[in-house]
Amino acid sequence: MEYLVTMTTHVPDGTPDGAVDDVRAREAARSRELAAAGHLLRLWRPPLRPGEWRSLGLFAAADGGRLEEVLASMPLRVWRTDEVTPLAPHPNDPALAAGNTGTEFLTTFTISVPEGTPAQVVDETEAGEAQRAKELARQGRLLRLWRLPGPSRALGLWNAESPDEMRVILKSLPMDPWMTVETTPLSRHPSDPAMIIA
Repeated sequence: MEYLVTMTTHVPDGTPDGAVDDVRAREAARSRELAAAGHLLRLWRPPLRPGEWRSLGLFAAADGGRLEEVLASMPLRVWRTDEVTPLAPHPNDPALAAGNTGTEFLTTFTISVPEGTPAQVVDETEAGEAQRAKELARQGRLLRLWRLPGPSRALGLWNAESPDEMRVILKSLPMDPWMTVETTPLSRHPSDPAMIIA
């Protein structure tokens, strides 16, 4: 099973710089080990405010208990809180690897089909959405897609040249009129397994 983990680190005031550097170096080494074992799939940095220290990680584990063991094994956990979101397979997931150009974006979709919409219209729109997802995957724009907990929610991982292009891509989706979308631009993390392998 895959999980999105928001990892927020709070280094205690007065911690010597040398201690912070040591923990960060051990964290990078442990991240490489977890990637080699297939538990850490991706790491990103979302937009941060000054003084904020936060990462997003895509992890794989057999279940929530095993994920907790993996997260607890990371040196920064002594100063970190983790928010775990379980991800379920999505039928339109192209399962593509990261590219080396452009910017990656995470999108959270919530779909609300207007009441009274005929079932045939819903079916046709869903079929069009699946076809458009395939087209965007062939173009290298849609990399991954998962179902999120809760009704009619999904998480997408995208690659686009700019925020403007990302907006155009999202507007091209047949379900756009029914969707509320939250988009997060991602920066590359120095310990991201996809960048180390690439």
